[in-house]
Amino acid sequence: MSAAEELYEVSLVVNGVPRSATVPARRLLSDFLRHDLELTGTHVGCEHGVCGACTVLVDGRPIRSCLQFAVTVDGAEVTTVEGCTRPDGELGHVQQAFRECHGLQCGFCTPGFVTTITAYLEENPAPTADQAREAIAGNLCRCTGYQNIVASVLRAAELRAERA
Repeated sequence: MSAAEELYEVSLVVNGVPRSATVPARRLLSDFLRHDLELTGTHVGCEHGVCGACTVLVDGRPIRSCLQFAVTVDGAEVTTVEGCTRPDGELGHVQQAFRECHGLQCGFCTPGFVTTITAYLEENPAPTADQAREAIAGNLCRCTGYQNIVASVLRAAELRAERA
């Protein structure tokens, strides 16, 4: 006979909206977002933190949501790919750049790239191509060969500067 698993209330601000759910302590942030909050833009690839597909922003910093327990970010502000749009719902500068520069093919890795690049451009708003390559080095893509993703980083920086 096993004891019932203890549940915890986790409350976050996700993409600007207060959200909460009651979950076991072992619930990963990626599963919390996808299953409990039904925000399926965050993809789960390797489940080991290697590929970067599950990257979200926690208090503005990119983290691998497949390695983070939801209870450890209680009270935090989380931004998923769904939250990287403009306030009017149009594509954000990184998403628009991916579209213009053909920075995606199958799209599975794209949410992790979008969140990673969004955070990176906050710290380095005018990167060189080499800096852009380094910024995305922690995210894996099996389709593109990365040239168009690097071009997307540079174009996103231009779009961001134009909108500022």
